[in-house]
Amino acid sequence: MGESIKDQVQKQFGKNAAKYVTSSRHAKGEDLAFLVSSSQANKEMEVLDVATGGGHVANALAPLVRHVIAYDLTEQMLEKAAEFIHGNGHSNVDFVQGDAELLPFADASFDLVACRIAAHHFPNVPVFASEAFRVIKPGGKLLLIDNVAPENEAFDEFYNQVEKQRDPSHVRAWKKSEWINLLENSGFRLDIMVRFPKPFKFQDWCERSDLPEAEQALLETKMLQTPKEMKDFFFIQTDESGRLTSFSGESVYIQAVRS
Repeated sequence: MGESIKDQVQKQFGKNAAKYVTSSRHAKGEDLAFLVSSSQANKEMEVLDVATGGGHVANALAPLVRHVIAYDLTEQMLEKAAEFIHGNGHSNVDFVQGDAELLPFADASFDLVACRIAAHHFPNVPVFASEAFRVIKPGGKLLLIDNVAPENEAFDEFYNQVEKQRDPSHVRAWKKSEWINLLENSGFRLDIMVRFPKPFKFQDWCERSDLPEAEQALLETKMLQTPKEMKDFFFIQTDESGRLTSFSGESVYIQAVRS
């Protein structure tokens, strides 16, 4: 199961790598700015950016720290991230291919470990959390941002079904309560949790994952036929002709310290 998901991740992000570098949702956003400001990064720090994707976290932290390793499962993503980051003049970033659940780094190697908008693609999130804890120095921080599912079970199921239908490499967006439980049981102390609303333009959202038109139509129908309370919760909006235009999810920033 885990390997097949990782194969899907590499396929999905390999063919769409350039889109994730230029995506305004990934390149900008108040969540990225908040991560950088909350990190208290300084010129003495060693940083690991897990599942770097388009390299936006690595790029934002590079001018503030000594060294960054941008780490990702997908070679094409690393290539595009390197083009982006080197194009911005940063020379203190190295690019390493590998699995978020098997970090090839020594214990207590990093002051900061970041992971932004990626963990919902990991087959085994507890193993990732354990590995992150292992490679962070005592007193160092995990800077995590990910999409989260609602606490309501029916809404959770709907949101994850929709995400999976749009992108087969999606595994599961966790609930906020699940993240708190996991990280504290992994040995972290939670410092900060901040919620960010995530409005999605339906067409852009589908195109970024290269979803075929026929499958877009099926997904649109599913979302439009959901009960009113679901539509209200996710702010599912339509145009004058009844076509789905947008909806809203949420992400959280979690800052956790290795004691």
